[in-house]
Amino acid sequence: MRVADVHRNSARQLPVDENRKILGFHTAFAVVVANMVGTGVFTALGLQVVAIRDGIALLALWLLGGVIALCGALSYGELAAALPRSGGEYHFLGRIYHPVLGVVAGWVSVTVGFCAPIALAAMALGQYATSFLPVAPGLTATATILLVTVFHAVNVRTGQRFHVITTVFKIALITLFCIAGLTAPTGGDVRYGPPLVTLADICSPAFAVSLIYVSYAFSGWNAATYIAGEISNPQRVVPRALFYSTLLVTVFYVLLNFVFLKTVPMARLSGSIEIGTLSAMHLFGERGAILMSAMLCLLLVSTISAMVLAGPRVLQVIGEDLPQLRALAVRTAGGAPLRAILLQQGLALAFVATGSFEGVLSYAGFTLTLLALLTVLGVMVLRYNAPELPRPYRTWGYPFTPLVFILLNAMILFFVLRERPVAAGAGILTVLTGAALGLARHWRRR
Repeated sequence: MRVADVHRNSARQLPVDENRKILGFHTAFAVVVANMVGTGVFTALGLQVVAIRDGIALLALWLLGGVIALCGALSYGELAAALPRSGGEYHFLGRIYHPVLGVVAGWVSVTVGFCAPIALAAMALGQYATSFLPVAPGLTATATILLVTVFHAVNVRTGQRFHVITTVFKIALITLFCIAGLTAPTGGDVRYGPPLVTLADICSPAFAVSLIYVSYAFSGWNAATYIAGEISNPQRVVPRALFYSTLLVTVFYVLLNFVFLKTVPMARLSGSIEIGTLSAMHLFGERGAILMSAMLCLLLVSTISAMVLAGPRVLQVIGEDLPQLRALAVRTAGGAPLRAILLQQGLALAFVATGSFEGVLSYAGFTLTLLALLTVLGVMVLRYNAPELPRPYRTWGYPFTPLVFILLNAMILFFVLRERPVAAGAGILTVLTGAALGLARHWRRR
């Protein structure tokens, strides 16, 4: 696709309504932080210590995950500046490669990209809530999804305010938790080498599979691209929001996992999902742990809110492009894409009904990693095919930045395919289903 083709594709899209551009840097920053900080960081460590017992190796996982996410954020920033429209991967892949790949990305966004993370966050919230609510976790998860839907389903500004407030609370809570953990006496028994982490350790199946949990915890670093069409001056705001929010979250994640390892014995961590509660119990006692569990529930509400703010915008853009799905682009008087929100939340409730946390986590992590890899590769493809396309922001460290992201994620996909074939197979099947839908639409149009 040459630069003329890129501009010609742009002409087929519906015109951008400037009155919809009501979101600024703080909202974009909050959307990314809230999308990232949620289920993964408060659950993944328990799955990782089953196979990895060295503290340096475990912290290296989270630092490496931050490097991957930062490389991805810097790369997505160039795409968001060059192709400023809501939709994320659906918009990028359809413009860079072929409309069929755009449909694949849209299908993945509908079935996995937001619905599965919402379900995982709600399921984790339900588990944390059992410490202070005598209610089944599944019922709590369902009620939370329905409650957050109400805040976002009528008016964009109401959802925006709700989201920013919950995200500020989230950042404050994590900061206080890290300070308390760093100053508290040691309660864990983790061993920190020697030996240090070697190349053989990084290339091992256990490290790679654990890295998929980390990659999932960092997923959401691209969230601002899903709402780019509603951001004022997206060419400048989106790249800055992606970079600074991802950098902040990387620092938080390394500190949080250090606190978890410092305060909880490995035997208690292994296989557990309620990592935050176990750590809070050491820091604050039984009553303090109950209070912290309640706060973590509010933190996860912010995560769900961010995905309800971003996800339906992908469905809305799909509805704008595909006449058969035009109903998804319909907005309320307050600007909210109500039907898209209801569809996404309905699918999330279906994931909650499965009750399989680790299965949904591996499936979502594999599928989203594959899609992100193709999108970052698109930075290099677009540089070659459309060199004259205006780029207000260019990826820092190009071409090494996207290459690091591509190579490390390719390694993750290979090992997950080998070690978790069922989850990887489900992800591949989801992608192939989207490809079949895209090809059918393409043939009908021809």
